[in-house]
Amino acid sequence: MTTTPRTAAILGASGYTGAELMRLLAGHPDLRLVLATGDSQAGTPAASIYPSLAGRYPDLVFAENDPAACHGVDVVFLGLPHEASLELVPQLVGKVGCVVDLSAAYRLKDASSYPTFYGFTHDQPSLLADAVYGLPERHRSALAGATLVATPGCYVTAATLAMAPLVDAGLVDTSSIIVDAASGVSGAGRAPKHTNSFCTVDEDVNAYGLLDHRHTPEMQEQIGATVLFTPHLVPMNRGILATCYARPAAGRSLSTDSLLDALTSAYANEPFVVVRKDSPSTKATLGSNAVHITARFDQRTGHAIVISALDNLCKGASGGAIQAANVALGLDETAGLSAVGVYP
Repeated sequence: MTTTPRTAAILGASGYTGAELMRLLAGHPDLRLVLATGDSQAGTPAASIYPSLAGRYPDLVFAENDPAACHGVDVVFLGLPHEASLELVPQLVGKVGCVVDLSAAYRLKDASSYPTFYGFTHDQPSLLADAVYGLPERHRSALAGATLVATPGCYVTAATLAMAPLVDAGLVDTSSIIVDAASGVSGAGRAPKHTNSFCTVDEDVNAYGLLDHRHTPEMQEQIGATVLFTPHLVPMNRGILATCYARPAAGRSLSTDSLLDALTSAYANEPFVVVRKDSPSTKATLGSNAVHITARFDQRTGHAIVISALDNLCKGASGGAIQAANVALGLDETAGLSAVGVYP
């Protein structure tokens, strides 16, 4: 017995996350792409920008953003800047089955953080309160039937999946968790800038967003701890490796085995989280929706170390968005997604 696929639209499909959404939807058994927009590329064939999409979308031309054209669609993915999503979401909620926003416009429950970290005032307290955070490993029950999903930040996904189970179990001190994470250049988006040009990033590694990166408040909300976060840009296309440090909670005695046991127990039934003794690598997760995690306890310094790796465009953005949409729509959570990376 076959069922009619649900319909999907992407507003802001011409960027990297939009192209990744199109790639993943091309193999999705239950979602059919019916509209892809890209204002800056409106009228341009998708395959002329992304030849990799030509086999599945040979005739697709990016349209102009028009929320009315989405009315009645089962799921609408927004690959737009934060303030553009803030403007469009009220025009979509209630008129489509589910809105999955890949920007940060609805990620933070504390609206007062938006002026400081994103430079705008959030003027939609009701929708902000209704938005469900799109990390199924942490919010699966709330995602079922959700009409507005806020896809997590890529760094936040890596750090939260690494550290939240240890916080939940009361194993680590929540007053000071350190997250050092390195990301590929695609995290900066497709728009050409000096900071992501070849000559700038090639053979270079640099830290940025020191002390005030915009993912910090989101990380703190999701992990449930005070976080010092330092991101780094490394010369690779895609991937995130997050190395997280914490002290044991008062009265808790930790070991490498106890940390690995806690993580293994937390993710025993998760289709996309792999906990192993071996140290993760970004290449192992390339093109997949998988997150690889390991942990160690250093008796000499008294620190727990948890390391996670993921593909920032897949599990860290578009793959995570589709996973959350699957849950919201009552589909198989793994539909259209793989836990197996591309190697070599």
